[in-house]
Amino acid sequence: MATGEFDLIGRYFEHQKINRSDVDLAIGDDCALLRVPEGYHLAISTDSLVAGTHFLADADPKQVAHKALASNLSDLAAMGATPAWVSLALTLPSFDEQWLSAFCEGFFQLAEQYNVQLIGGDTTKGPLSITLTVQGFVPVGQALTRSGASSTDAIYVTGQLGDSAAGLALLLKDKQCDNTALSQALMTRHFMTMPQVEAGTLLRGKASAALDISDGLIADLGHILKRSNVGAEIYTEALPISAELAAFCETPEQAQQMALSSGEEYQLCFTVPVEQCDDVEALMAKQGIQISRIGQLTENKGIVLLNNGEPVNWQLSGWDHFESESK
Repeated sequence: MATGEFDLIGRYFEHQKINRSDVDLAIGDDCALLRVPEGYHLAISTDSLVAGTHFLADADPKQVAHKALASNLSDLAAMGATPAWVSLALTLPSFDEQWLSAFCEGFFQLAEQYNVQLIGGDTTKGPLSITLTVQGFVPVGQALTRSGASSTDAIYVTGQLGDSAAGLALLLKDKQCDNTALSQALMTRHFMTMPQVEAGTLLRGKASAALDISDGLIADLGHILKRSNVGAEIYTEALPISAELAAFCETPEQAQQMALSSGEEYQLCFTVPVEQCDDVEALMAKQGIQISRIGQLTENKGIVLLNNGEPVNWQLSGWDHFESESK
């Protein structure tokens, strides 16, 4: 059985359900030919995932594919962009039909959910790694950025925080849990997060700043503070924590600390002018999107953590991808 590059492309990547009308030429030539609608910016993001750094080499390839694409789509969501196209560069140590079939299943399931067409890429032999470039559209003048926040704005996050870090701790066997169902739920959430694309598009013209939580809330919020030249107060009791994370952690404070530092959550952190908070909360509730108001921007630089109004001195850092595994 031939397993050269063109055979891999033909068997696994050329035949997909998504065929967008704005793609004139995709897989099969040296370049893709695409059409950007008038009045829109093209938003582009590239990320790489490497075995042993971002995922264990023996991880479920279907979950790995989901995580790889979800993390890239999350970057578009953070800018308020609607996903359109993706290219994939896949490096494999050897041809493994079972692994590749499962990978494609996870990849195309998520791509179809967001109407994203695979338009090209590359396959080569080497240490297992995945590089994706996603592209999407955002109306000119409506992109969400990190630099528009003011010192009176409220701070929000979508979804729940901390589950990814808990799942990773279990995957790396840094922590133990006797509840099999609980462990499985948290490990699955580490891989199977959903990008907040709808939330991002709804926040156009409403959020003053936004980004996705990939390196931990504490670390990522710092990017908004730096670009917008403001500080922040975070109310730790307001952090959205799942029932599973609460059961996994020994104390509420431990769960809150995990929510603040957990990376690869792919939820959105965004700021809203106070006068628009009610409208944003009502809009998200109408669409069934969970958001939580977790703090307030301030004129004073840095981040102050408050628990029911009392300062707490937790020494927390951001996400370091699989630091334990690489040591």
